[in-house]
Amino acid sequence: MARLRGEHPTRLLCAVLDVAVSGYYRWRQRPQSARAVQDEALAEQIALAHQRSRQTYGAPRIVAELADQGVKISRRRCTRLMRGRGLRGRKKNRRRPRTTDSRHGRATPPNRLATVARPSGPNQVWVTDITYLKTGEGWLYLAAILDLWSRRVVGWALATSLHATLAEAALRRALRERRPPPGLLHHSDRGSQYVEERYVQLLATYGLERSMSRPGNCYDNAVMESFWSTFKSDTGLDHLEPDSNAQAQLAVFDYIETFYNSTRRHTSLGNLSPVAFEKHNN
Repeated sequence: MARLRGEHPTRLLCAVLDVAVSGYYRWRQRPQSARAVQDEALAEQIALAHQRSRQTYGAPRIVAELADQGVKISRRRCTRLMRGRGLRGRKKNRRRPRTTDSRHGRATPPNRLATVARPSGPNQVWVTDITYLKTGEGWLYLAAILDLWSRRVVGWALATSLHATLAEAALRRALRERRPPPGLLHHSDRGSQYVEERYVQLLATYGLERSMSRPGNCYDNAVMESFWSTFKSDTGLDHLEPDSNAQAQLAVFDYIETFYNSTRRHTSLGNLSPVAFEKHNN
């Protein structure tokens, strides 16, 4: 009725709704209930948390975000208040074109990832893959490496082609920043980039063991598939097209280095970010 008052006289509205004018004004002058006041304060905190998440978090992560601030709220109440503010988590678009060419005829290692124990610490298992980005200048390709234990991006690189040097640049970055011990398991799909002689030799030089997905089985590298889906959804790059390659590169750097690794919460990590998870468990 509050919105309608700006368009129609109050007396007319009361008559149409069969409400006494005096009763309506008494109702308006009543103080808000304690529950309503608390809801309003919570809604403000929820809106701020949603903004800090770059409009990506749904109710579960908002609940965890507020819990870290000492604010307790149920998921159901959070969902209701988010709906009242028109807030929602960003949905993932799981469709993406193929970036793997496994028709290289080279020898590939078995899927050792399926047989090893779940990692209990950092630098025990890395998983890697390549995805695409469309820009106003053409196509960019992004290679990334995740630490399977903490889901942290430990290496990444961008290039305008799918040449093996792209995957190699991401690997060199990960090796430089993490300095893993020999024996780390490196898992990828069966793409030609990961069987190139230089790449295989680099793995051998640092004592990393190779593992590859089975032919045509994306589920063998499900964590990377999930990361790409999250990355595209959170950045909007599943439907937005940066004007230039430089603009896309800035968006990738900003997401990985200032948001995903250090801030974005993971349900699989107890709603901690990768960096926070490593600090808490190391």
